[in-house]
Amino acid sequence: MTEFSSALIGRLWRSIATGTRSAASTDRRLPGMAPVFIANFTSRSQWVAGRTWAYPNGGPTNRPDHKLDHLVPDASYSRTGRFLATRRGDGLWNTGLLTTEGSARDFRVRTGDVLVTRVRLPVHHGAWPAIWTWRDGGNEVDVFEYHPDNPHLLELSNHAQSPGRSYMSYLHRSIRPGGRVHLTVHFGASSLTWWVNGVRAHADRTGVGSNWSAHLIVNLSVCDGVRHPAPDRSVSSLAFAVDQLTVYRP
Repeated sequence: MTEFSSALIGRLWRSIATGTRSAASTDRRLPGMAPVFIANFTSRSQWVAGRTWAYPNGGPTNRPDHKLDHLVPDASYSRTGRFLATRRGDGLWNTGLLTTEGSARDFRVRTGDVLVTRVRLPVHHGAWPAIWTWRDGGNEVDVFEYHPDNPHLLELSNHAQSPGRSYMSYLHRSIRPGGRVHLTVHFGASSLTWWVNGVRAHADRTGVGSNWSAHLIVNLSVCDGVRHPAPDRSVSSLAFAVDQLTVYRP
C-alpha cells in the first residue's frame, strides 16, 4: 500500500470515529481492493473450532508457550464472535479458538492482502487474545496480541521470514481493557504495515515475502504467570470479542 493509502485509511477511520460512516461501508472503499474473505464465525466451511497444528500435536494444550489453554470445540466458546475461556478443575482453562486451517474452504491470507478487523479487548489479567496466521510450522504474523496488565499496549509481530523477525509494541491511550480497537494490516512482500484506529502504528521492512500464504487463527489464550500474570483466583471466566474481520485482495 502507498502513502496515499495510509492517508486514506486515516481519513476513513476518522469518519468511523465521528459516526459519519459505518465501519462496514468504509472498509469496502479501499481503492483497488475487493473482499475475498468476510468472517462468519458460525460457518463450519470457513472455520474449524478447537484445534490447530500451531499447538503441539494439534492441541488441546500448549504449555511450552506458557499457556493454560485446553482447546474446546464448543460453539459457545468461539462461534458467536465472543471468544471465551473458563476455569477448569485441573488448573487449565477451557478456551475458544477458530482457524481456517483444515476447513472446507481452506482460506489463506496471501502476500498483498489487507486484513481489517475490529475487536473488543478483555478486561482481566491473564487474558491473552490474538489474531494471527500459521502454516506448516511457521509463516506467523501476529495481527495483534494483548495483555491487560499492559493496559495501553498492543503487541504486533512478524515471524514470517527468518532471520528477519520483527517485534513491535504500540502504546497509546486509546488502547485499554474493555476498549474497542480497529486494526488494518497490509501483508506486503517487503513491508508489513499496521494501522491502529486509523493511525499508522508500525511498518516492518522485512515483509512476508513474495510467495507467502498462511491460515488465519483467532483465539483467546490464558497466561500461566511466567511472562504475564495468570488470572486472579477470584476470576472464573475471560472473554474478548471480534466484531468484524475482512480480508481484501488487489
